Amino acid sequence: MQHKANFAKETPILSMTDLSFDNVENAFAYKSDKDLKLSHFLFKTMGYPLFVPIATRATPLLMKCGLPIVNRMVRKTIFKQFVGGESLIATAPLAATLNKYNVKIILDYGIEGKEGDENFEKATNEFIGVIKYASTQPNIPFISVKISAIASVELLQTMNEAPRLRSGIHDHEEEQAAWDNVCDRMYRICEAAAKHKIAVVVDAEESWLQDPIDRLSIEMMEEFNIDEAIVYNTIQLYREDRLNFLRLSHNIAKQRNFILGVKLVRGAYMEKERTRAIQRNYPCPIQPNKESTDKDYDAALKYCISNLSNIAFVVASHNESSNMLATQLLNENGIEPNHPHVHFSQLYGMSDNISFNLAKAGYLVSKYLPFGPIKDVIPYLMRRAQENRSVSGNSGKELNLIKKEMDRRKKATVR
Repeated sequence: MQHKANFAKETPILSMTDLSFDNVENAFAYKSDKDLKLSHFLFKTMGYPLFVPIATRATPLLMKCGLPIVNRMVRKTIFKQFVGGESLIATAPLAATLNKYNVKIILDYGIEGKEGDENFEKATNEFIGVIKYASTQPNIPFISVKISAIASVELLQTMNEAPRLRSGIHDHEEEQAAWDNVCDRMYRICEAAAKHKIAVVVDAEESWLQDPIDRLSIEMMEEFNIDEAIVYNTIQLYREDRLNFLRLSHNIAKQRNFILGVKLVRGAYMEKERTRAIQRNYPCPIQPNKESTDKDYDAALKYCISNLSNIAFVVASHNESSNMLATQLLNENGIEPNHPHVHFSQLYGMSDNISFNLAKAGYLVSKYLPFGPIKDVIPYLMRRAQENRSVSGNSGKELNLIKKEMDRRKKATVR
């Protein structure tokens, strides 16, 4: 007998003491047997040592060739696992399914690497369209924005390296005009978000692009985060300087009387950062080891929870210990699980054991859900494959949880 997702929303809320990330029945209740088998196949395949390095190089090239068989293969496997659909409307059925389990969505228009003012304006309008759509849905409180989708990478890099002038940017007239256009695009996005009560999460990017993104995010917060958090910046704690940057950002927020919005992540560009630092012979900004990253991440959690009056934050982590620590700190401080300044998030297609068990316990949880044409989201998909490979035991952990649920269902059917 095929398992069907149980859509009954009026299920008992777990207490803090009952919260467990090992409960696979909660974790995969929304998946049919067919979907569970697909996930099992994917994570098992990604666990093979040579598969990910070969696939991440070959897939983008094969996609550019336009071979229908490659398109179909990607669509039915890794795309289905990690992406919500090729269009905004295509995400609706999945959003409705997640909503029945009290899991919300951070919508991400998956566009990367396109240059030129025409493409930047198109992306800006797309982001605004996503905001308007999100405002009509019951479980989409956030959208995600990549500044490199509305700004030239070259401009961001130039500004990152520019002297710290009073204006905060390079004093070349042409670059000033280009940056003014970027600020205008971001202002329009945030203005629409404020109007429609949808939060904007600004994605982190490589360290050699990040400084102007940080400053732009702070400027938007000062404008729009007066009564509630509309703009969130992303802080990558695998960088050695980011815990201090969190404290600095908070001091600015207190001085200028706005709510600091932050999404706390470990980071997504570790291999690129280390390679570039070696090639260009400068000190690598990445932490010396995982333990240092974990220490700073958990310190950032404690700092945010200690300052909830004017910090709103997202625990965006696939690390079970950090998520459990956050719930324990909230409980110890007498803070309700559904406090509006605390949100949890994991990528769609990963760590369902964390997301769905947190939601069952009454915490505010979202899945980060990209959407867009397959050709546009290929860079995102390749990062997910690499992430599963680079994070020690990640594919194996996912695989074991899925297998445990498959075994549980077989035993339940026999009974």
